[in-house]
Amino acid sequence: MSNIGSAGTICIRRARPADAAAIGAVHAETWRNTYAGVLPDAYLAALCPRRLGSAYGQVVLDRTHGHAVFVAVASGMAGGEGGGEPPEVIGFASGGRSRRPALAEGEIETLYLLEDYRERGVGRRLMRAMAAHLKAIGCRSAMLWVLRDNPTRWFYERLGGRLAAREVIRFAGLDVEQNAMVWDSIESLLAATAPAPDR
Repeated sequence: MSNIGSAGTICIRRARPADAAAIGAVHAETWRNTYAGVLPDAYLAALCPRRLGSAYGQVVLDRTHGHAVFVAVASGMAGGEGGGEPPEVIGFASGGRSRRPALAEGEIETLYLLEDYRERGVGRRLMRAMAAHLKAIGCRSAMLWVLRDNPTRWFYERLGGRLAAREVIRFAGLDVEQNAMVWDSIESLLAATAPAPDR
């Protein structure tokens, strides 16, 4: 758990079924912010947090192929008591064994974080939680897919991800390019996401 100024604390934990609605809301808001101008406005406007939440309810319970979901939860100074803000899911990550084992053994399938909480180390902590999980289920390498035009793709490059493949997919009525970022050693991803030492 780490302090985020006077706003309170943020913790990373395994997702619970009760988190599904909040996860769906984060998904919708993140996509609308990240993919504005990249994906069609009509598609982004039609994203339904309630429908997404219902789908994530099943995702949270799915443990096949080593699948797991982690959430970042922000709490007020009083943790929801004595006038503090109640805990709120502000980001999440999911993944498991890779759907493309020729590229890597483990895969981070999603990493979404509300815009107000970016540049605070939360995305890095979610990536570390996923890397630790993938190592625990025996994966020695990791990968993820990111749209070429995703403005936050630099984040994965900064963590040492290597561009390993490109492919064009049909999505939301468009042909879009997605890139596979690979960490050939899960240890390299764990090292890149390690907490900074206290000075």
